This record gives sequence, structure tokens and C-alpha cells, in this order.
Amino acid sequence: MTVHEQTKHSAPHSLTGYLYQCRLALLEFLKRSRNNLNIEMSIETLDDVVFDTEGDPVEIVQVKHHINQKANLTNASTDLWNTIKIWCDLFQNKHFFTRKDITFNLMTTETAKTDTAAYFLRTENRDINEAEKILLQTANESETQKNLSAYSIFCNLSPDLRREMLKSSYIFDACLPDKDIHKSLQEELYYACRREHIKQFITYLEGWWFKRVLSSIKTTSAQPIFGIELDTQIDELRDQFKHNALPIHDYLKTAKVNSESYYHYPFVHQLELIDISKKRIAIAVNNYYRAYTQRSKWLREDLILIGDLHTYEEQLIEEWEIHFETMKEEIGEDATEKEKISTAREIYNWVEKNADIPIRKQYHEIFLTRGSYQMLSNEFRVGWHPDFKERLQHLLEQKGE
Repeated sequence: MTVHEQTKHSAPHSLTGYLYQCRLALLEFLKRSRNNLNIEMSIETLDDVVFDTEGDPVEIVQVKHHINQKANLTNASTDLWNTIKIWCDLFQNKHFFTRKDITFNLMTTETAKTDTAAYFLRTENRDINEAEKILLQTANESETQKNLSAYSIFCNLSPDLRREMLKSSYIFDACLPDKDIHKSLQEELYYACRREHIKQFITYLEGWWFKRVLSSIKTTSAQPIFGIELDTQIDELRDQFKHNALPIHDYLKTAKVNSESYYHYPFVHQLELIDISKKRIAIAVNNYYRAYTQRSKWLREDLILIGDLHTYEEQLIEEWEIHFETMKEEIGEDATEKEKISTAREIYNWVEKNADIPIRKQYHEIFLTRGSYQMLSNEFRVGWHPDFKERLQHLLEQKGE
């Protein structure tokens, strides 16, 4: 067995199902927030997905994803009865809800076969009486062990409460499989940016979305995601995808890496040459990583040309050169090592604190400027110490320069 083989302890289907749940939640949230920015959404609270208005649940949603699209939602389906069990528990505690129009939904990639209970609980061909009859018959006759507790709970509901629950319950079968959600997101966000960038737009939006979902569920009291948040994020991304701006992968704004794994890089040697502290070197490493990763992503996503990066780098070098040559003139050829380090640190301080040079007019993420200077320093196209090339000649030779 290799490390790439799945074992009984692997959980690919669980992970796929959870990612599908999050992506479907985004799609459904987009649809609902279009006409109601006051809507809120929670994941993994009362159920998989819950839509609220002013704190009151409006829709409680179970999400089921199956790799096999052709799977059928039968009368004894474990997915169906697990969901019914949850609905029964929730409905018996319905006094916690202040709204009378709350609905309980099952969204599944499975298909409800004609004349099954699930078929009669859809919005089309809906027949509560027939659905109840089939479910009761299944509960009394089926011997599926996994469903026994659900059968018992359903049958023990009073007839009035059971029918009231079924009236509020809806099954949405044959939902889009995960591979097709991206297409639906494109349709939903069609006018958010230029057509040729819509796929990248969704990638950036989903990056923010997954991070936001994780932050909402990592505490014991899960915090809802607000419709206005989603709308604001889309507006911000829309601005970033204009011709005079660039989008930012949300996680890169605060991404951190192990600085020690970069200690052999030339740009770190340049910083050590002027006695920069380990803590500031760690900051430099993070900026290097963020800038390098973001620039690489832009190139792969066709959001920027290699020539644009060259032009930007020439602009950075020109600004650096003004400070560097001025420093050399001011300290003169007879400067002591202490004076050289002191003035070199002033140039580096300028890079860290004041060198805000945007790659495009509407792009204002300072880590790109700072990190790009580290990248140029790594190639010895810029430096801080007046004698950086001479002092680090051995590294230049290793690079073949």
C-alpha cells in the first residue's frame, strides 16, 4: 500500500461532502441575498445550513452530496430518514422559533424516483397525504437497522404534528453535483467583472468564503454570516478586477511561513549584513512569500503580463537607486563599518515604512512592495549595505553571476 491509497480510515467522501456543502451554501446565499441583504446564514448550527432573518430561522437545510449522480432517494434511504429524524427533533422544539413560516429542506444530488415519499415532498407533484402514507408504511415494514430510531421517532409523532412537519418539509432532489456548481456561480456572478476573468473572480470569492465559514464555526457559539458581508466582499472584488487594479488572495494578507527555512536565501543574508533582528527578518520572509505567491498567481491566472512585472520592478529599482546612491555620496569612501550599517538600515527602514509603490493605480497592498524588494534583493538587483555585492560575492558566484 502506498501513501496515496485510500484506507478505511480515509475520509475523502466526508471532505468532498463538506466542501460541497460550503459551495452550495455560497450559491444559495447569493440567490437569497440578491433581494434581501438582511438575510443571515449559519453553517453547522441547527443543521448543515440555516438561513435567518433578524436572528429568526427561515430555512433549515440538510445537504447531501453523492459521488454517484445516479443514486436514488428510495423510501428506505438512510439519507432521507436521517434527515427526517433531525426534522422531527427540530419540529418538536419548534417553540424555540418565533416564525410560523419556517421550512425544513433537504438538498441532495440523489434523484427521487416517481411515486416515492421523497417524490411527493418536492415542490412539484407535492402530495403530503401520499408522502405520509408511504413513510409510515416504510417505517412499519422496513428492517433497515440504521433507520430504526428514525422510524420510531416519526411514528410516535402525533398525527397532527407529523402532518404539520411534512407541510413544512421540502425535498430538492437532483441538485447540482459539485463539478457543476462553478458553472452556476458563473451565471450568478456574470456581471461582477469582465467575462474573461469570471473564473478567477469566483476563485478569489471562494477563498474569502471558505475562510469566513471557518471563522464562523471555530467558536462554540457560531457567528452568522451576513448578506451585507457577502455583498461588500463582491463589491471589493469587483473593484479589484478593474483594469487599473488587481485582486488579492485573501489568505495572503496575513499568511505566515517558517522564517528559518529561508535563512539560506540571499535576501536574508543581505539583512544579516546590516544587523537586522530575527523578528524583522521573519517579517521580511513573510512579505517575500506573500509577494512571490501573489505575483505567481496573477501570472497563472492571466491577470498580469510578465512585462508588467518587469516594468514594476524597474520602477522599484529606480526608487531604490535614488536612496542608495545618495547614501553612498553622503557617507563617502572613508566611512566606517558602523556608518555604513547605520545608513544602510535607513534605506531598509524606508522600504519597510515608506516605500508604498503600487503596481497598479488602484492596488494598495503594501506587502507587494515590501515583498518585491525582498525578491529583488534575493537577485542582488538591489541591496542595503553599500558594499553588498562585494561582501556577498560568494553567493553571487553560487548563483552563476
